[in-house]
Amino acid sequence: MLLMAANLAPGTALAHHSGAMFDSARTVSLQGTVKAFQWTNPHSFIQILVEGPKGAVEWSVEMGSPSQLYRSGWRPSSIRVGEKLTVVINPLRDGTNGGVFVSATAADGQPVGAPRAAGASK
Repeated sequence: MLLMAANLAPGTALAHHSGAMFDSARTVSLQGTVKAFQWTNPHSFIQILVEGPKGAVEWSVEMGSPSQLYRSGWRPSSIRVGEKLTVVINPLRDGTNGGVFVSATAADGQPVGAPRAAGASK
């Protein structure tokens, strides 16, 4: 009985949602101002305000976990609220303002963290 319970536990611990909601065949470049940088588990997020014809539009950019980001050179202080940033994403398939992180470039042209390889999972 104990062995059966032990066999079930790893599957639960490894469960993770699919990335099918993102269009990995397309990229979108967002140029805007950081509204928030959420360094949280299970996923971190960048909220970025992008100017449009009707004013600023908020986009939500999903990233990996803090431990994944840390290994890629990110730190909680890598970007700050109010900072100008260009973020490249694989957009959401449903057309809403969001996507999964591919790369980021600071206003001075320097990359932020390490870009995700094309086709790699988040």
